[in-house]
Amino acid sequence: MLVVLLAGSVFVQTVMVPLLASDLEGVRPEFAYLRIPLLLITVLFVVAVEVVLVCVWRLVTMVRRGTVFSHAAFRYVDIVIGAIVAAALPVFALGVLLAPGDPVPPGMVLLIGGAVVAILGVALIVLVLRMLLAQAVARDIEAAQMQAELDEVI
Repeated sequence: MLVVLLAGSVFVQTVMVPLLASDLEGVRPEFAYLRIPLLLITVLFVVAVEVVLVCVWRLVTMVRRGTVFSHAAFRYVDIVIGAIVAAALPVFALGVLLAPGDPVPPGMVLLIGGAVVAILGVALIVLVLRMLLAQAVARDIEAAQMQAELDEVI
């Protein structure tokens, strides 16, 4: 699944963004100022998604190897949280960009705002999971210390 999602994101960057750019050339003149920001927002969002996918891939690899309950996993989880928050920023920028004037109906701007809140909610969930990982790592270290003490006693 991760390979398919990464391939899809590369497809979006290499094929869909240029197609979007050509489609935006035909936009009405009063909305021509939206062309470059829309393309930039799209690329930034896709890059953030790719960062999350790569980090999840690394975490899955750590799970497979049995090393996920270590301090090395925190680096990837922290990057995921940062990338999710970073993904919310271009979506928010899109809402701000589309709010004035009449490029889209007001309800669309409201939906974009809701999407920002949902994306930040996902970041909050990952933060909670990071806290659970921290507890699991602490318990794993504690269990290893107890096992070492038990081995000394035996």
